[in-house]
Formats: sequence, C-alpha cells, structure tokens
Amino acid sequence: MAYDLEEQEQLDEFKAWWNKNGKLATNLVLSALIAYAAWQGYGYYQNKQAVEASTLYQALVVAEASKAKDIQSQAAKLTADYAGTPYAGRAAIISAKASLAASDTKAAKTQLEWAAKSAKESTTKAIASLQLAGILYEEKSYDAALQLLANDVDKGFIGLKEDLKGDIYLAQGKKAEAKKAYEAALNELDVQGKMQLYTRQKLEALGT
Repeated sequence: MAYDLEEQEQLDEFKAWWNKNGKLATNLVLSALIAYAAWQGYGYYQNKQAVEASTLYQALVVAEASKAKDIQSQAAKLTADYAGTPYAGRAAIISAKASLAASDTKAAKTQLEWAAKSAKESTTKAIASLQLAGILYEEKSYDAALQLLANDVDKGFIGLKEDLKGDIYLAQGKKAEAKKAYEAALNELDVQGKMQLYTRQKLEALGT
C-alpha cells in the first residue's frame, strides 16, 4: 500500500507540473520537430539543386563552342537558378569564353564580373578576376584592371596576378613597378613552368 501511495504522490506531482508547464513543453517539442523537418527538407533541397546543376553543367561542358547563344542561355539559367552551387561560377566562365570567341566582349565581361563576385569557389573567382583584368588590359583600361587585381585572390593564382600587373605597369611606362611585380610573380610561379620562363624573360628585358 505504501508503494501505491508513493506512486500516487508522484502522479499527482506530475499532473501539477504538467498543468503548469505542459503547454510550454509541448511547444518546445513541436518546435524541435519543425526545426528537424526543416533541416531535413533543406538538405534534400540542397542535394536536389546540386544534382540538377551538375546535369546542366555537364551539358554545357560538351556544348559546341560556336553556339555562343545557347551556351549563354544555359549558363544564365545556372547563375539564376543555381547560384548557390559551384557549377554556376564555372558556367559563367565557360559562357564568357564562348562570348569572347563570338566577339561579344560586353557579354563576356558581364559574365566574368558575376563569377568574380558570386562564384562559390575561390579558384573560380580568381580565374574570373584574372580573365576580366586581362580584357580590361587589352582595352587599355589600365587603372580599372589594377583596381580589380588589388583584390585578394586564391594563393595558387598570385603568380599570374603579379605577372599581369607587371604587364599593365609596363604598358603605363612604369618600369620600376613592373619590375617589382615581375619579381613578385617569380616568387610564386612554378619554377619548372612555362610562365616562370616567360616572366623571367620580361624581367630581364627591363634590365637593372
């Protein structure tokens, strides 16, 4: 009988606690379940987005380079609908290449600007920035190119960035700055690579 009384006391205590805190406890459990469901749903959405973006990107990779309009259209879909995936930035670079081949420099610059700012991979951002700076250099927009190159890039591309800065400074007649940039490039470029040789030749051409 003592055991039954103890059980009854515990039950009464629980009822009292539930009357006071039951609504809060229920809301907390429901909130946790909703949060878990949302997290699961987000994970599913992210995976679905990645698969769809990958499929579109693979089709873009094998597309004929001469079909610039088709490539631009497919890349635009990736950057608009799948911007959160790494494929969007890569697609923008492929589209820019096709645009340049079609002599559509304006479109190429727009695509590279997007990739340089919005791509999810640091390497993709670096490639886009360098290619865009290269276009500005060819257009003789030297200050704009240097301003773009002033931004940080992925470490693996520092050598190429400094080499391009050297070319721009040289085009501006700033030999001292060009020499300094080429020297910085040599410290970063692969000692066995062709770029190391080309940069060294440009530096030697400047003399002492």
